[in-house]
Amino acid sequence: MAVPKKKSSVSRKGLRRAGQHHKLYAKNSTTCKESGELTMSHCVSPAGFYKGKKIFESRAEKLEKKAQAAEENTEA
Repeated sequence: MAVPKKKSSVSRKGLRRAGQHHKLYAKNSTTCKESGELTMSHCVSPAGFYKGKKIFESRAEKLEKKAQAAEENTEA
C-alpha cells in the first residue's frame, strides 16, 4: 500500500480539491447563426434570436422604428 512520505498541508489539499470546479461549471458558448455573435447555449442571443426564430427586438431596433415613424409623420 502506498504511504505518503510527508504530510500534505491544508492549503495544498485545498488547492487539489479546488481544481475540479472548473470542469463542473464550464460554460458552453456557441455562435448565433443569424448574427454571428457569441452566446451561451440554450439562451437567447443578444440580437434576440433563439433556435433560429426572432424572440424580441433589441433596443437599437426599437429606436430605429421610432425614428422611421417620426420621419413618416413629419413628411405626411
